[in-house]
This record gives sequence, C-alpha cells and structure tokens, in this order.
Amino acid sequence: MRPSHHALIVIDVQNDFCPGGALAVAQGDAIIAQINALMAEFQTVVLTQDWHPANHSSFAVNHAGAAPFSTVQMPYGAQTLWPSHCVQGTKGAAFHPALRSDLAHLVIRKGFRAAIDSYSALFENDKITTTGLAGFLRERGITALTLVGLATDFCVAFSALDAAAQGFGVTVLQEACRAIDLDGSLARQQQAMAAAGVVLA
Repeated sequence: MRPSHHALIVIDVQNDFCPGGALAVAQGDAIIAQINALMAEFQTVVLTQDWHPANHSSFAVNHAGAAPFSTVQMPYGAQTLWPSHCVQGTKGAAFHPALRSDLAHLVIRKGFRAAIDSYSALFENDKITTTGLAGFLRERGITALTLVGLATDFCVAFSALDAAAQGFGVTVLQEACRAIDLDGSLARQQQAMAAAGVVLA
C-alpha cells in the first residue's frame, strides 16, 4: 500500500475515449487492467469524468461550418473543437465497464459548463474556475499525485501541469496512459511537463 499522502488520479477512462467511442484514443482500453491494479495500492483514488451538455461550446457541431479538430478563439483562449463526446447521461460518458470505478473515493465531473471546456482535473480551461479537487486533496494531507488515464497530451497533461503549479509532487505513469498526439501535441506536452517538474515515469 502506498503512503497515505499519495493519491492516484485516474483521468477520463470513459467509453467515448476508448476504441469504438466518439473520440477514441488508440489502445485506450489497453491500460485498464494496470489502472485497476494500481487503484488497489492507493489509500486515496480519484476518478475524473468528462460530462458535457449536448450544446457544449467545444463541440464542432455547435459551430456552423467548423470541422472537428479545428481551433477557435474563446474568451479564455484557443479552443480545439472536438467531435461530440461524453454527453451527460449517455453510454459514451460512462466509465469503461472494465474499470473498477467502485474503488474510487471521489469522482470529479468536468466540462459540464456549456461555455467553457475543462481538460484539467483541477481547473477549467480559463485557469480560474476550480473543480474543488485541490482542496479535497489538501484536506486529506495529500502532497504527491500519480496520474494515469486518457489522454496523455490533453487531460492528463493539463491536470499534471495544474497540480504541479499548485505545489503537488506529480508523477505521470506513461505506460498507464495513451495519447491522441494531435499535430505533435504529445511531444510538446511531455516537454512542458518535464519543464514544470513533473516526473514522467
């Protein structure tokens, strides 16, 4: 069992991010057995869950003439437009059935505000609106985080960078993650994480 000040953060292991889903990450389901084993080792386990309304501003379908994976400017900065995914209450938004979600101590739902996307487990994309996760962790005396899940170069990386900026020790266990790698995004985010002091294990 890991020390009590360590927590495992499992990012977005949901049907829509796994093979056959609306925004599938290649081999996204291949990491689940390892994540299940890891969850049994930690005294605090947090799952995050993308949880979008159908009219979410990050969905390409909600921007006339826009193509998925194009970029638009939002009040909070550049926003990639995605295929509709993880819509609230749908099968795609559910955790993958092989994931031992019953081992979680907390589930953080993110991206439920239609006007702003939320990659990070700690902040929405405006970098101001919090999810409450940092406070939960601090109240439990947690100082070190291990991150796993989907996708390495988006929600995992954003979470890792925000956690490091909040003073947590952060490790990203790369073998228990999978990436989208959109136009070189994986290498860019690996470099950014390393520069921020995140351990890429």
